[in-house]
Amino acid sequence: MPRDLAGRHGLHRRLQVMRNTPVAPEGGTGRQGRHDRACHRVRWPHTFRALSGHEVAVELFDEPGDPIHHISLAKEPDLFLIAPATANVIAKIAQGVADDLLTTTALATKVPLVIAPAMNAGMWNDEVTRANVAALEARGHTIVCPDSGYLACGDVGSGRLAEPEAIVQATLDVLARSRDMEGMHVLVTAGPTQEPLDPVRYISNGSSGKSGYAIAAEARDRGACVTLVSGPVSLPDPEGVEVIHVRTADEMLEACRKPFADADIALFVAAVSDWKPQGRADQKIKHDGEDLTVTFVPNPDIAATLAADKGDTLVVTYAAETQDVLASASKKLVSKNADLVVANDVSGELGMGSADNRVWFVGADSVEELPVLSKRLIARKLFDRLLAK
Repeated sequence: MPRDLAGRHGLHRRLQVMRNTPVAPEGGTGRQGRHDRACHRVRWPHTFRALSGHEVAVELFDEPGDPIHHISLAKEPDLFLIAPATANVIAKIAQGVADDLLTTTALATKVPLVIAPAMNAGMWNDEVTRANVAALEARGHTIVCPDSGYLACGDVGSGRLAEPEAIVQATLDVLARSRDMEGMHVLVTAGPTQEPLDPVRYISNGSSGKSGYAIAAEARDRGACVTLVSGPVSLPDPEGVEVIHVRTADEMLEACRKPFADADIALFVAAVSDWKPQGRADQKIKHDGEDLTVTFVPNPDIAATLAADKGDTLVVTYAAETQDVLASASKKLVSKNADLVVANDVSGELGMGSADNRVWFVGADSVEELPVLSKRLIARKLFDRLLAK
């Protein structure tokens, strides 16, 4: 999207052009074929050029002076808006298929995507489409959900392209927050810790690290300098983030001390083991048929330890609970000297390792319940709330 499209009037005009342009199924015959030919005439590049005042790119190699047009296009914008986006286009982008100018440019660009789906209700609600949409949201892209109403096929349901005003607002929101954390330092902890019992066994939990990694990626994309202190996970290190790998709670505490001192925001998302074996056996403990008694001692409370002298640093902690979720979160808000607790109910299907979560933002004076969202969307809403303070 050219930079001048960030203006509300210019952006609205271009979206209105797309909103009012009919799109016909391929391969129509008879009456449908006449409709296709009419649509083809409307979609000619010079029509869009005249209405928008900008050049229109159609084919991969239609720019004689630029043999790698999709790469140059991918480097130009601050944001890439796709409206309308069919189920086919969404599937291609989600799976990395690049077989035309649109999908190759979308794959090559490093800027945020804003995608406004438009399709039949059955296609929108299909589990494959929903999975593709979730995958794009998990990567930090914005989906402008379609409206409900009468569809081009005659059905009634969800799938109609969102109104231009909604697409404009979503686009402006992304542009506004794209670098709103420039110059800030952010500390994030993620994943489980492992507390060794002997050289081959350890005490741990089922944390995947996905929430912490999503938060680190969101802060990075908004311009922050991010340090991620991670326990053992199977996730790749996010690009553009300083990652410190640790194993135990003691190691995580020590790794956090320096970045916490420099942090504007510290988010303690890691599922730290509350206890550790009192001593680690030097050799593997043999199974001899007898009961084994292990003495556990408390691990340090990393968030509480560091937040005791937090100064101006905003402190956020996660609370994964299976019962009394809000009551437990409220207690942790005080005991950890936190500014906000993200309470996460892990007792059901949305437990540790799931792609989505249902969380509450618990503050000193308010509790905000969020619907089931992807971890990346939760991260986005979390920073929106923190920065609004």
